[in-house]
This record gives sequence, C-alpha cells and structure tokens, in this order.
Amino acid sequence: MRILVTGGAGYIGSHTCLELLNQGHEVVVVDNLCNASEESLNRVKELTGKDLTFYKADLLDADAMNEVFDKEKVDAVIHFAGLKAVGESVAKPLEYYHNNITGTLILCDAMRKHGVKKIIFSSSATVYGDPAFIPITEDCPKGKITNPYGQTKSMLEQVLTDLHVADPEWNVILLRYFNPVGAHESGRIGEDPTGIPNNLTPYITQVAVGKLKEVNVFGNDYDTPDGTGVRDYIHVMDLASGHVKALKKFADKPDVYIYNLGTGRGYSVLEMIQAFSKAVGHDIPYVIRPRRAGDIATCYADATKAEKELGWVAERGIDEMCQDAWRWQSNNPNGYRS
Repeated sequence: MRILVTGGAGYIGSHTCLELLNQGHEVVVVDNLCNASEESLNRVKELTGKDLTFYKADLLDADAMNEVFDKEKVDAVIHFAGLKAVGESVAKPLEYYHNNITGTLILCDAMRKHGVKKIIFSSSATVYGDPAFIPITEDCPKGKITNPYGQTKSMLEQVLTDLHVADPEWNVILLRYFNPVGAHESGRIGEDPTGIPNNLTPYITQVAVGKLKEVNVFGNDYDTPDGTGVRDYIHVMDLASGHVKALKKFADKPDVYIYNLGTGRGYSVLEMIQAFSKAVGHDIPYVIRPRRAGDIATCYADATKAEKELGWVAERGIDEMCQDAWRWQSNNPNGYRS
C-alpha cells in the first residue's frame, strides 16, 4: 500500500516508516518538524535502502494538505502528528486543542475530498483516565481524563467514530498505546525530544549520558510494590510493527476497530531506573519529588485482542528496551543535531 504518515519524522513515526518500508509498503511523510528532524527520515532511508517522499507541511495548512493529496495517490493514512507533552498541555490547553483537533479535522477533510477513507489513529492509554480495572482491556470505560493532551486523543477518537457513523465506508483503527520506549537496534534512530524531555526514558538516558544531573521520581507513596508509579513500557519497534499489522484490517468490512498496544505487564519507575543502570553499567542518580498532578498509580494493558485479531504481540522485554535506548543515546548524545 501507499501510506501517508503524518508526523512521520517523529519518534514513533520514524520507526513506523522504517517498518512500513521493510514490509514493502510505499511511504509519504508529512511533518512540520516542530518537534522532529528530517535527519530521522534520511536515516530511515539509509537503514532500509529504500526511498520515501517527504513534505514539510503543517496539518493546519489546508491548502498544503490538499496539495499533498492532489499529488500523491495514497491508499491510507497513519496519523501521528500532534503535540504530545502532558505537562505542557495543562499549561497551554488552547494550543493543544487547536493543533491536535483542528489539524486532524483539516486532514480528514482533505482525505474525504480525495476519497481516502482509511485511517489508523495514534491514540493513547490516557483515554482510560484512572482506569476502572487493571489490566486494561478495550472495553474499559473511558475514565476522567486528567489533562488536555489526553482529552484531545479522546475527542479525536469520537470525531473519527462519528465519521464512520456518517459514512460507513470509513475504516477507522484506533491504536491506544501505552508507554513507548527504546530505539531501533542499530542505534541510528531514536527518541530526540527538544528541550528537557517529558518522558521517563529519554530523561534517564540524558542523565546517563551526563546531560542532566538526576532523574526526578514524582511520588514514592503510591499504592504499588515500591511506591512509585507503574506503567506498561513497550518497545517502539514492537509498536511500529503493531501499526503495520493493523493495516490488514483495511481488507475487512469498514468499521471502527480499537486495539491496545502494550506488553501486558507493568514496571515501576524505580524498576526502569534499575534496568537502565544495568544497561549503562553504572547507577543512575535519582531524587524523589512530590507527586505530579494528574498522574495515576498503575496502568498496564491487556493486549489479547490485538494478538487475536492482528496476530500482533510485543516481543521485546525491559532489558532490550533499555539497551536499545542507551545505544541510541550514547551514539547520538545530541540526538539528530550533530
């Protein structure tokens, strides 16, 4: 298939482009590079030995989006583009709602005008809020979502569902992912956040490489085995393969399909720091801080449905996640900036 990947230069997007090319698909990327680098796509081409088409464009620019669809005959869209920092979304709700929601509405309008009605949407486990039960299945009701970033994911799930209701030819796949970590095993592509990282693992790796002093552990009084938050960390290459496997649902009757992509087991923040210390070969300093607003104690997936319907299962464990993340960071201490 010829796939349009929005946000394809970003962390999960670039790894998914690599997997798509390796599986024989053609790739067109649209990215405004606000939190990504075109260098990631150059490295994807280098790793796969295959070419892809890149447009530097913003989803908020309707003319640019229509032009891409005019030029490129795409079969389906994988939609990653969006602002994604939870804390920042609390501070800048208008920016998050405008960018994530309006951008997606403009994308879907361009798709509709060009008869492209297949979309895989990058959603998030944040839509479950403080989950009603653990492990979380796709039937778990959406909880009270604690930040605007998560709200945009939930709202966009609703928008895409309503699109299918209005026009049953739309085939919508909502992938709710847990906590992506790691990097491609080559160490050539990985997570490259601008500024201070918001997520745990790039923060740990930047402490390990000496760019940051210590890891902040927010809260050690949760109702968990060691008091720190428990999350389902999933290797980014497993996540990428989940998107490629999900493409086969486009051959089925158009519907709204929902899948959790996670490993099905939780690791605490301290367990992650220990596993990283092992990968790096020395202890990683950390300091306990007060809890963050909006954080929950425990969150991990039941990913049985994706295994049953897509034949997908996460294959890489915590040691591989940490080793691959460390290989990327130690080979590229400044990310894609030389």
